[in-house]
This record gives sequence, structure tokens and C-alpha cells, in this order.
Amino acid sequence: MLRRLYDWVLSLAATRHAERGLGAVAFIESSVFPIPPDVLIIPMVIADRTKWIRIAAVATIGSVLGAFLGYAIGAIFFDLIGQPILDFYGKTGAFAEMKASYNEWGGWAVLFAALTPFPYKVLTIFSGVSGLNLVVFTLVSIVGRGARFFLVSYLLHRYGAPIQGFIEKNLGLLFTLFMILLIGGFVAVRYLF
Repeated sequence: MLRRLYDWVLSLAATRHAERGLGAVAFIESSVFPIPPDVLIIPMVIADRTKWIRIAAVATIGSVLGAFLGYAIGAIFFDLIGQPILDFYGKTGAFAEMKASYNEWGGWAVLFAALTPFPYKVLTIFSGVSGLNLVVFTLVSIVGRGARFFLVSYLLHRYGAPIQGFIEKNLGLLFTLFMILLIGGFVAVRYLF
């Protein structure tokens, strides 16, 4: 079933509704949908490399708006909707452990999930459940999702089809390394200066 869903999302890239489809996929992926927007971003930018900024912006806006849905699911509908979603992704056990210290480090967690292949929706929901500061949540979502989608779009714009396979194969590794460098930079600034 997941493969059919993936293929359906990928087929949206070839239609005149690609941008709306991208916005919708980015929106629902931030709260409940298992297929990431990158599945649409990659073929859309390859098809028209001059639109890379617009495509990244649509994905970022859709994703951040969808993050608010995830936050609302956690804050308002956790027992009815949020718990089954966390159960589906196998994150219920981790949920209880994280809740205690989440508000102290939650901004970093959301940034990490926004940048990496970690299921972002899990932390958007968890942010709502734990009551993470909405301003912090919004800012790190914009920065994290924007960095992710603009980086992928820029690399495709700059290097075209040859980079597509590399990005698809190493997406998780690339964003994990970026996150390590980003956090390492903040830690270095804090403790060295």
C-alpha cells in the first residue's frame, strides 16, 4: 500500500496541479501523511530548474502550516487522533520518556525532525501535547523545513539530474550531517566564545 501511495504522490509531479499537490502533501505530511514532500520536489525541480525557489517555498509554507495541524492534534485531539498516529509510527514508548524534558529542549527536537528524515509529524504532535511554546515551534519549523526544502531544491537547480540519484540515496545522511554541523556550531559558539 505504501508503494502505491508513493507512486501516486510521484505522479502528481507531472500534472498541472503539481504545485497545489506539493503544498497539500507538505501540509498533511507534517501531521499524518507518511510520504515526504521531497518525492514531489525532486521531479518538479528537475522538470523546470528555474522554479526551484518557488517549489521550495510552496513546500516550506505547506509544511509549516501543516505543522500547526499536528500541534493542534496533540493539543486538542491527542487521545482521539494523536495517540493512534504515534502508535502507527511506533513512537508511543519514546513519547512518555521525552515528555518530561521536552519543553526545555523541544525547539532543538523540532529543528532536528524538520531537517532530517525523522518523522516530523511525531514531534509536531508531541509539541502540541507538551505545550511547547508556539513561537519557538513556529520559528524552528520555518528554519528547519525551509533549510531542508531550499537545500534540496538548490542542489537540484544547480546540478540537475546527476544530483537527483545522490540526494535520493543519501537524503537521510545529508540532513543528519547538516544537523550535526548546525548543532555543533551552536555548541561551539556557546562554549568557546
